[in-house]
Amino acid sequence: MNGARTLLSTLVDEGVEVCFANPGTSEMHFVAALDDVPEMRSVLALFEGVATGAADGYARIADKPAAVLLHLGPGLANGLANLHNARRAHVPMLVVVGDHATYHKRYDAPLESDIEALAGSVSGWVHRTENVADIAADARAAVAAGRSGVVATLILPADVSWNQASIPDAGQSISSTRGAQRDDGAVRAAAEVLRSGARTVILIGGDATRIAGLSAATRIAAATGARVLCETFPTRLQRGAGVPAVDRLGYFAEAAEAQLAGAQHLILAGAASPVSFFAYPGKRSDLVPDGCRVHTLAEYAGAAAALEQLADELAPGTEAAVAPPGRPEMPSGPLTAVSVSAVVGAMLPERAIIVDESNTAGVTLAAGTAGAPAHDVLTLTGGAIGYGMPTAVGAAIAAPDRPVLSLQADGAAMYTVSALWTQAREQLDVTTVILNNGAYDILRIELQRVGAEAATDPGPKARDLLDIGRPTMDFVQLAQGMGVPARRATTAEALAAALAWAFEEPGPHLIEAVIPSLLG
Repeated sequence: MNGARTLLSTLVDEGVEVCFANPGTSEMHFVAALDDVPEMRSVLALFEGVATGAADGYARIADKPAAVLLHLGPGLANGLANLHNARRAHVPMLVVVGDHATYHKRYDAPLESDIEALAGSVSGWVHRTENVADIAADARAAVAAGRSGVVATLILPADVSWNQASIPDAGQSISSTRGAQRDDGAVRAAAEVLRSGARTVILIGGDATRIAGLSAATRIAAATGARVLCETFPTRLQRGAGVPAVDRLGYFAEAAEAQLAGAQHLILAGAASPVSFFAYPGKRSDLVPDGCRVHTLAEYAGAAAALEQLADELAPGTEAAVAPPGRPEMPSGPLTAVSVSAVVGAMLPERAIIVDESNTAGVTLAAGTAGAPAHDVLTLTGGAIGYGMPTAVGAAIAAPDRPVLSLQADGAAMYTVSALWTQAREQLDVTTVILNNGAYDILRIELQRVGAEAATDPGPKARDLLDIGRPTMDFVQLAQGMGVPARRATTAEALAAALAWAFEEPGPHLIEAVIPSLLG
């Protein structure tokens, strides 16, 4: 078999079952080989950022890597933003980047570029396969690296793809290194801090934001009086009725500082030490209070296990308090950001997956869904927008038996709007709600927060760069043009009716929820 088929067969043997792809000429042998490896599902994206974002969403729900097939350096560059998000989320992912044939590179053809440099900015593992005889071993190494919680990039020259290779030996699988070793010393140190009675905050992230970690953290808090917070943008947060409820650290530095104020100790369980997302004149970047000591209990992987060990030591027999069931009253009248959250909370289906890129329009979402049926929330971990709709694609493929609700800000939606086409092509059970306020509201807020000249009274050029309502975008027509049934809602009643329609009917749907800007 040729190198491409060898690669695909090896990936399947290693448990990689889905490939999100936007291929080009150098990947045609890979494309042709897909028909010889029926166990590999291939999903076409019209833009590389959709393919990489979909692989991120798949990994967050499936807890295993998907493959992404990209075309040369420019194709990889188009997918970098969502690879950045994946890197920050520590999700397993394998990126296969086709390259020119080894003998062709010296001619510096128009698409020639430094793929290693591009890949290195987002990857924890980068390797180029120079010889077809190495392709099976390289593929196994790539999957193992991805499973450790990094983006693994395998560069595949075209001639390596088309040359003949031997059948890989499935017995040579390389084991994954994902999962940190337990640090008993860190657990003892954290226990000593928590027994001291000093004001302590436990900041959780990584694998601690699922039920096991949440339960352990809330047991510890109940026994010791510590406060538990979740990182601002968790990779996958389980919440809702029957799940321990934990507040997220605020996005704006002032809010986060208020939550951390007075803490004498900060214990990090799978989370990074908190810093401001951006620098602001005259304000701190490090959000840890003065005099507060920071202790690392566990890194991203292994945080839940460390918390469980700590809970068994400090809170034996203690039950974790859970959120009670309860839904908001159904609102009425013209839509606002608040009433959108209330309608969503009132109608969220059982076992839903929420992909949240609602940004400023979703500030009340957590309150509106606190008592809704237990659900998962996937958030914008790396901060690079254009994440939501692609991630919903991957989540829906990973969990075809669960409804996916994609809450999407209007400006960010336009980065990767072609994800709707993939949703239609694959007939995925995704309901996309576009929160259309016709503006980059977050940037309007930030213009004031950074203290820019005339921030309180911006001039026409500044206002124009933060206004996306001229011309007004018609998301209903955009969706319908890509095969997704769509409706527009301007009232709470219309949104409720549209959600009922979308949740009851299989396949993708889009609802354009027209709301006012937060700043008028």
